[in-house]
Parts: sequence; C-alpha cells; structure tokens
Amino acid sequence: MQDQRKTIIVKEIAYWKENKMLPEHYCDYLLTLYTEGNGVEENTISKKRRGFLLSSLLFFSFIPITIFLLYFTELSFILQMAISLIFLIFCFVGIFLYNKKQLNVDIPATVAAIIFLLFSVAFVLYFFVNEIIFLYIILFLNCLFWYICGKRYKLLYFTISAYIGAFLLVILVVSKYMFN
Repeated sequence: MQDQRKTIIVKEIAYWKENKMLPEHYCDYLLTLYTEGNGVEENTISKKRRGFLLSSLLFFSFIPITIFLLYFTELSFILQMAISLIFLIFCFVGIFLYNKKQLNVDIPATVAAIIFLLFSVAFVLYFFVNEIIFLYIILFLNCLFWYICGKRYKLLYFTISAYIGAFLLVILVVSKYMFN
C-alpha cells in the first residue's frame, strides 16, 4: 500500500511539474523526497518538451524562408505575399494553440511580428516604389503595433523593440531630411 501511495503522489507531482502548477524547483525537490533520490521517469515531460522544441524550430524556420522568398526569388509578387500570409496564419494558429495548452507564446508571437514586418515592407516597396514616406509610415505602424502588444500582453521585449525601432526610425527620418 505504501508503494502505491508513493506512486500516486509521484505521478501527481510530475503532473504539477508538467503543467507548471508549482515552480519546477519545488517539484524537483518533492520528487527527490518521495522517490528517495532515485528520480522519476520524465517520459511525458520530455515528450512535451520535444514537441515544444520541434514546433519552435518550425516557427523559427519561417523567418529565413520568408526572407528568401521575398528578396531572393523571382516568384510573382502575389505568390510571395500568399506564402507569407500562410506563414502568418500558421503563427496565429500557433499562438492560439500555445495559449490553449498554456505554453509560452513568445516564439510564435515573435515570428509573427517579424514576418508581418517583412510582409508589410515588401508590400509597400512593391506598390509605392518611389514614395519613401509610405515606408516610414508602415515602419512606424509596426512599432506602434509592437508597443500595443507589449503593453497589452506584458511582453517586455515587444515594448523594447517598439522603442528601439521608433528611435531608429526617427534618427533615419531626421538625418534624411536634415542632411538632404
């Protein structure tokens, strides 16, 4: 009976660790205590981590593929935009699924922001070739979007990126119009 109780407790602590119901170091301590230092098979935890790692690598692979498609291929503009839009949709679905599984949405959100930036810049450069002011506007709107997302969802790196982007944009605009 004692071993059965320990097994149940160990499974419950592993569940808490997997779903982040307690900090990981607390769970590690409790697992060490109840298994008497023998450890526990982290079969389900390692599967979840492996899945998270693979999906993160998939999301990160979207960035170089998008850059390659937009700037280094002779594909039609419509096809380039369609593929970029598909990657954006995958990122938004990833954000939704990560939220549903209570995982950290930083990776798909960051990839979505970068792809949206590349998408919008390519779009503006295609339709407004000689009108640099539209590029400045779209870059500013991207920075504004990052700022709003950073404040709303408490993502510090989005807020910092918005400040840095806006600062660099102001420097670029001022230097262009001051020295021309």
